[in-house]
Amino acid sequence: MKKVFTRNLVDWHQTENNRQMPWKGEKDPYKIWLSEIILQQTRVEQGLAYYEKFIAAFPTIKDLAKAKDQIVFKMWEGLGYYNRCKNLLHTARFITEHYQGKFPNTYDSILTLKGVGPYTAAAIASFAFQLPYAVVDGNVFRVLSRVFGMAIPIDSTQGKQAFSELANQVLDRKSPGNFNQAIMDFGATVCKPFSPSCTQCPLMHQCKAFKDGLVNSLPIKEKQLLKKKRWFNYFIFEYKQSILVYQRMAKDIWENLFEFYLVEAPELVVWDNQRVLDFLKNQLGIQSAVLHAISGVAVQQLTHQQIKAQFIKVKLLKKPECFIKQQWQAVTAINELPFPKIITQYLVNEPLLVE
Repeated sequence: MKKVFTRNLVDWHQTENNRQMPWKGEKDPYKIWLSEIILQQTRVEQGLAYYEKFIAAFPTIKDLAKAKDQIVFKMWEGLGYYNRCKNLLHTARFITEHYQGKFPNTYDSILTLKGVGPYTAAAIASFAFQLPYAVVDGNVFRVLSRVFGMAIPIDSTQGKQAFSELANQVLDRKSPGNFNQAIMDFGATVCKPFSPSCTQCPLMHQCKAFKDGLVNSLPIKEKQLLKKKRWFNYFIFEYKQSILVYQRMAKDIWENLFEFYLVEAPELVVWDNQRVLDFLKNQLGIQSAVLHAISGVAVQQLTHQQIKAQFIKVKLLKKPECFIKQQWQAVTAINELPFPKIITQYLVNEPLLVE
């Protein structure tokens, strides 16, 4: 499976990947390093202008090393996390002094540079020097977790080690830079955090999360970020008077309670008939369904966070393959299950059975 995964991903990269970024395909380690430092804690859209501004002002690492602190910090203004800028100057001057302005060309030597961690070192080593080191970032965690069905928390010590080992196992060692770019772009454009393009995905047939209907449950985080507001979109799937249910097992709110098929979004999603049908088709491969209702927004205030939920009631005309192994509960027995308050209140006012 690992060889098939690597081959399919590389094929997608060569034939379908059209994600454009100015540093893509770059071989100059200085420019790769600069782009990676700028993109730490920064969205690509925001970092792009800064990258181009820095390259124009400082074409080489020696130019950056010679620049006055005040000028560089002024150019960095607006990016935040100013320690990155401080490390940028320190490293530029260190390389100029100790390496005669030539970027170190081994993974271990790159890793010793101030402000450079394992991910950035792997990116520079593979892109600039074609060294066989796999990058492991949020995109990579997500792709590997879903395709291989890995439910190990990505922020645990065990999880970080397991994912790092898997990433290096699937790495195309003949062309590591090309592969690293492929898996990062794939996670950013196809295997997205919210509403990924599953049915157009070239890895769909080998993706365990898709087969098991768990795309929106992976990857898992051991320590949930404490968010003040969370948006839950519950799909109530009914098939032959049975409802699809899940038990919450992660170390999160409502552990061990039951819920419907959950899609957590970063913000409010404005659902309408077409968007629901597109979502069902593109993510779950559901072609035969009837949308019966979209609720208003329900709110539950917890101690440290606010949950806002919508309920989308859908009648399935055929049970999709990804849900066959999941738990279905007879409508008449739904009230026997323990649900969180926000779902219980919905059930009091809304009948589940769709005539």
